[in-house]
Amino acid sequence: MTPSSRNENSSGTAEFAKQLSARLADYGDRPCIEFEQRWYTGEEIVDYIRAIEPALVSADVSISERIAVVVRNRVPHAAALLGCIARSRPIAMINSYQSAESMARDIEEVRPSAVIADRQDWTAPVLAACERVGSVGVSLSLDPPRVETVLPRTRAADPVVEVPGLHILTSGTTGPPKRVPIPLAALEHTVRSMTGGETAAPDDPPELVYWPFGSVGICQLLAGPFLGKRMVLLEKFSVEEWVRAVKTYRIKRAGVQPTILRMILQADVPREDLASLEYLPGGSGPLEAELRAEFEQRYGIPLLWAYGATEFAGSVCAWTPELHRRFGVTKEGSVGRPLPGVQVRVVDATTGSAVATGAQGFLEARVAVLGPNWVRTTDLASVDADGFVTVHGRGDGAINRGGFKILPETVRKVLLGHPAVRDACVVGVLDARLGQVPFAAVEVRRGVPAPTEIELKERVRQALPSHHVPVAIAMVEQLPRNAALKAKLDAVAAMYGRG
Repeated sequence: MTPSSRNENSSGTAEFAKQLSARLADYGDRPCIEFEQRWYTGEEIVDYIRAIEPALVSADVSISERIAVVVRNRVPHAAALLGCIARSRPIAMINSYQSAESMARDIEEVRPSAVIADRQDWTAPVLAACERVGSVGVSLSLDPPRVETVLPRTRAADPVVEVPGLHILTSGTTGPPKRVPIPLAALEHTVRSMTGGETAAPDDPPELVYWPFGSVGICQLLAGPFLGKRMVLLEKFSVEEWVRAVKTYRIKRAGVQPTILRMILQADVPREDLASLEYLPGGSGPLEAELRAEFEQRYGIPLLWAYGATEFAGSVCAWTPELHRRFGVTKEGSVGRPLPGVQVRVVDATTGSAVATGAQGFLEARVAVLGPNWVRTTDLASVDADGFVTVHGRGDGAINRGGFKILPETVRKVLLGHPAVRDACVVGVLDARLGQVPFAAVEVRRGVPAPTEIELKERVRQALPSHHVPVAIAMVEQLPRNAALKAKLDAVAAMYGRG
C-alpha cells in the first residue's frame, strides 16, 4: 500500500466512524432497534455502548488492539459492534453457531486482546482459552441489561498495530469459515451495495435485520444508522416474525435468499400480508428459474438478484428497480450489472486470459475501495454485450446449503479421521427448503466395529461449523466407483433416502 493510499484509507476510516457515531447519537429518545417485539431507543443503545467501553479501557485495551466478538443477533451484541466500529476498533468475528470447543480454538487462533461474548457463551472451554491467550473477558446480557468483566487481562499489547476494520466470516466454502479483513473505509460501499444506493430516510419503514452479524450480515445492522432508519432485529430468521415485521411496518424491501423464498412459499403466506413489498433484493446463492417464477407469480413481487462475496465486502453485481423495468424480461437469469466502483471480467480457467463476450469462464472482480487487485472466484459466469452478468454455477463442486457453502472434501477429511472409516464420499442432494444439503456414504474398514451415524455426525460437528454436518450418513462395504476407481457421485447421491 502506497503512502497516499494509506492516507486515503485512514481518512475514509475516520469519516465512516465519525458518521456512524453521529448517526447513533441522532436517534436520541426515538426508537432505534426492535428486538423480540420491544423497542429500544437510541439512548438505550448508546448507554449500552458506554457501558462496554470502560471494561476495555480499564484493561488497557488500546484502540489499535483487536477485539473478538462471539456474535449473536441480539441487542447487546449490536451495541458492542456498533460501538467498536464507531471508535475504529479492529474486530474479529467468532461464530456462536458452533461448539464451545470450536469457539475456544478460534480464540486461540485469533489471539485477541479482549473477548466480548454473551453470558451463555462463557463456558469452561471459552474461559480456559481466554486464560491461555491472556484476553480480558467481557460478558453481555440483556435481561437484565449488564456488562461485566469475567476475566482480567494477563497479556501485554501485541507490538503489531491493527488496521481498523472488521474481520468477518465467510460461509466456509473451503472448510471452517475464514476471516476476511474489511477495512472500515470500505464499509460505505458494503452498505450501499445492500441498500440499493438509498440515501438517508428516517421516516421510512424500518430496516429488517436478520442475516448473522458474523458475516456480511453486519452491514444490514449498519444500514439502519447509515440511513437514519429504525431496525427490526431478528435473532434468527423465521417466516412468522419476518411476515409480522413486513405487515406491521409496511416494509417496502427486504433482502432474501433462495431458502427464505422456499420457506415463505411452503408456509403459504397470504399475498396480502406482503402487499407493501415493492421488490425483494436477494443473493447468497443461485436463484433457480422455477423458484423465481413460482414466487413472482404467487406474490407479484419482483426479485432483484445480486451477486457478491465476503471477499468483495458485499455485492459486486446487482439489479436496480430501474434496470429491472428496462431489462427484467430479457435478462431474467442475470445477476445484474456491476455496481459503481466495481469492475468484473470473465477469464479462462487455464490461461487466465479474458474470454469473448458471452463466453463462460471464471468470474473475477476488482472493487476500488479494496485495492487494485483482481480477485478470482470459483464461480462460472458470462458477461453479455450489455454488461449483464450471468452466473452458471460453481467450478469447485461446493454445496450451497441455504446460502452456506460447504466443500465436500473438507467434510470427507473429517470422516476419514475416524479409525473405522476406510473411505468416504460427500455429495450435495436436493432439499425442498435449503436447496442442497450434504449427504455422506462411508466405506467401513473390515474387522473393526463399525461407527454409528450419530458418532460420525458428532465428529463433524466438533470439527466444523454445524451446517457441514451431513443430513444422513450411509455405511457401505464399498463405495460405487468408476473405471478410474473414483467414487461415482451420482451413484452416492442416489443412496440418499433409501433408508
